[in-house]
Amino acid sequence: MSQPLLVIAAGGTGGHMFPAQALAEVMLDRGWRVDLSTDARGARYADNFPPAVRRRVVAAGTTQRVGIAPKIQAPFQIAGGVAAALWQFRKDRPACVAGFGGYPAFPALAAAWMMKLPRLIHEQNGVLGRVNEIFATRVDALACGTWPTELPEGVSGIHTGNPLRASVLERAAYQYTPPGDWPMDVLVIGGSQGASILSDVVPAGLATLPDDLRHRLTVAHHAREADHAAVVQAYANADIRADVQPFFHDVADRMMRAQLIISRSGASSVADIAAIGRPSILVPLKIAKRGEQEANAKGLVEQGAAIMLREDEFDPDTLASVVQDVLTTPDLAERMAMSALSLGIPDAAEKLADLVARVAAR
Repeated sequence: MSQPLLVIAAGGTGGHMFPAQALAEVMLDRGWRVDLSTDARGARYADNFPPAVRRRVVAAGTTQRVGIAPKIQAPFQIAGGVAAALWQFRKDRPACVAGFGGYPAFPALAAAWMMKLPRLIHEQNGVLGRVNEIFATRVDALACGTWPTELPEGVSGIHTGNPLRASVLERAAYQYTPPGDWPMDVLVIGGSQGASILSDVVPAGLATLPDDLRHRLTVAHHAREADHAAVVQAYANADIRADVQPFFHDVADRMMRAQLIISRSGASSVADIAAIGRPSILVPLKIAKRGEQEANAKGLVEQGAAIMLREDEFDPDTLASVVQDVLTTPDLAERMAMSALSLGIPDAAEKLADLVARVAAR
């Protein structure tokens, strides 16, 4: 019997692609073949997928883009993508199609629905994204990474957690070194594309810390290309050791070493922080229209594992006060780390893989 095929359909951001990658790793280990269906943008985030995963680039579009031309082009792009997915699925019929959200996931999910193939979606956030909302009533199962997740009336979700990449799993529950009178690491991450507000506020806030604390810090700061030079200069002016990069390929290692993480509250970031078990300051994305980043942060905050600073209260002085509290109170930092760890779901990818197998067997 030939190996069953799983088609993973995912949009082009780390929030969608990281859990998709984690599922791909598990399914390959279980003897499945795996294809990734995404658009050209999504393919750029697929470098760390296992080499055995075939990339299928399909046309995709969204009516959410600004401007008349993109809105006119979107239906034709979507139709072309669906047609390409239908053609591919007829050549090599999937045993299951798993969607992770983002508009590039639409063509494969639509084709799976039209062909009545076994299909499921996984929602990373506490609120459904647009594409997952469309398919919530058109799939055989809906897996939830954050719990609880706001779901349409009559739709039931299965809490699997957010799948973790192998690089994170290898460092899950790694012993935490609390802050003290020794060198300390602070990690600043703004999601897969960085965050300008973190680049504006964090260096300015850390610059106001007392000299003895500031000089013990080493900061790893994930900054957009456009912000890179200014962030490097800001840390230099504050006499803070800093490694500023547009992308960290070793983010799990940096999380493991960190005494404190300052981060957006994207679903994958929150899941990674919980699995490794580190104190965090979470800054939800204000323009997230459905409030999903606040929903993602809620569990860690309520458990005492994280401190949430909304954008309208995220200023250098407030940040400095919170950072100083955590890094000068080892007992607090250690309690936050243990609380984060209690919310981690290191076997989320295995749970989702089990769900894929059940759906495929129906």
